[in-house]
Amino acid sequence: MDMNNPAFGSSEAASQGGHARAKALTAEERSDAGRRAVEARWKRAGKSGGMPIAEWGSPDHPLRIPGIAEDIACYVLNDKRRVLVQGGMIDALNMAQGTAGRGSGDRLVRFLATKSINPFVPEPLRDMIMNPIKFRVTGSIAYGYEATILADMCDAVLDARQKGKLNYQQEHIAKRCEILVRGFARVGIIALVDEATGFQYERPRHDLEEQLNKFLAESLSRQVRMFPPEYFKHLCRLKNVELRPDMKLPPYFGKLTNDIIYRRIAPGLLVAIKNRRLERGKKSDKLHRWTSDDIGHPAISFQLGQATGLMKANTSFDDFHDQLDIVSPIFPEVPGLFDKSEDWEIPKIS
Repeated sequence: MDMNNPAFGSSEAASQGGHARAKALTAEERSDAGRRAVEARWKRAGKSGGMPIAEWGSPDHPLRIPGIAEDIACYVLNDKRRVLVQGGMIDALNMAQGTAGRGSGDRLVRFLATKSINPFVPEPLRDMIMNPIKFRVTGSIAYGYEATILADMCDAVLDARQKGKLNYQQEHIAKRCEILVRGFARVGIIALVDEATGFQYERPRHDLEEQLNKFLAESLSRQVRMFPPEYFKHLCRLKNVELRPDMKLPPYFGKLTNDIIYRRIAPGLLVAIKNRRLERGKKSDKLHRWTSDDIGHPAISFQLGQATGLMKANTSFDDFHDQLDIVSPIFPEVPGLFDKSEDWEIPKIS
């Protein structure tokens, strides 16, 4: 990114403070001031050579805003700042791609420096866009901005349109800003209510209970064969156990099945089924008989199909298990505070 971009602060209509600062400082001095501000933020982080580290968040859990199809990668840094990744900001604002070889930050700088937008951009926002936060995430370097900047940019664009200064080529960005602002309002009021009532701390447990209830039967289901002979045939082969028509399967096969099937369908499902069986049935009941016909049985069948297919393709139990962990990882028994129930997808069996 070109930190010496003179477009910011050069407009006649810029704020008085920004205009005076532009006159008082040369381009080199402005660049040096920006660099020092960034270094000061890194120094305050106090880790990884002064560079902040993303301690919360992952690419698999982006920010989703109502009405916006694009996901926005987001993290909370070790200095507690909430950041959005540069590329996600570009996508969220529905900005056209810039010149080949230019970075996301440059596109934001050039956009806010246009004659139609520049007069409505507060000086702090200019500084933050020109000096993105550099941080470490999963062994790589990323650039982003504090999350509130997205709302500030929307305000600037919508102010420009309200004053009739926006050009037609930027109208699609203004429409996206409208959607974003509405999305912020919806999410914000829900978050405020959740915080005020304390529900934010109960939500993961509450959502999990609702989700698991879909998998459970109210009473013992009719006797059905859920586990096909193929499943046990290949499980015996991979564990080097001789399979005979008159044999009883080793007791540890039950623990293997819990690991291969039930723990990979939904978080806490195995415990929920066992508790339902304990409350309403007897210990000898097969676990699958305490799952629902419409959700539970299809989910088990789906997982059985995945597992059996991988078994057929392997000659080693360890290799099979490693592949299963990739295709269908084990869910935690209890969801985290920021887990979302929609991530615990129920397989659709047609």
